[in-house]
Amino acid sequence: MLDLLDYRRRVNDLYHAVRELGTDHPSAYEQFRRVRNELFGSHAQSALDEAQKADFRGLKYAPYNPAYRVVASVDYAVEPIEYRFDLADDGQSVVRQFGHVTFELPTGRGTLGLFWITGYGGGVFLPFRDATNGKTTYGGGRYLYDTIKGADLGTSERELVLDFNYAYHPSCYYNPRWVCPLAPPQNRLSFPVEAGELLTEEIG
Repeated sequence: MLDLLDYRRRVNDLYHAVRELGTDHPSAYEQFRRVRNELFGSHAQSALDEAQKADFRGLKYAPYNPAYRVVASVDYAVEPIEYRFDLADDGQSVVRQFGHVTFELPTGRGTLGLFWITGYGGGVFLPFRDATNGKTTYGGGRYLYDTIKGADLGTSERELVLDFNYAYHPSCYYNPRWVCPLAPPQNRLSFPVEAGELLTEEIG
């Protein structure tokens, strides 16, 4: 279990560094990509199995585009809808919507629900799907926030940093041994989000 502790610590440290620099700082995006490649390529808790790690050549991303970074106000006036996800050996995960954010990107204007992962400690969870899924990104969508796992781009009481350049694929994209909660209906955007992690031919 110490390898899992180390992995989570390193992910937390990475996102802390990104927040300190600011997600739109060139060094932050470079560091994000470099550290994720290191973790995927060699760490015992990588989403990749040993055969995949042996062939790993790095994750693929779109170039950083500042137009895909927005700071959105959180609207808490939502019905607290719950979703239950079966995570196989890890049991069930329950998420409850506590708010939503509305934003405008170069390709469209959208709204995404914000979810709180129930259980001890809890955490913010923001999965989404968009029109790139199944074409240049994983068909099941991507994540932007999963604060239990350390993925936190920056928040205040009323605002959330939505930097879609940091959108990443869930573990189930890389290997079918993983089971992941995916975006519910209200988190499916009709337009493409042309930023963040892209499909890698060698994975999936």
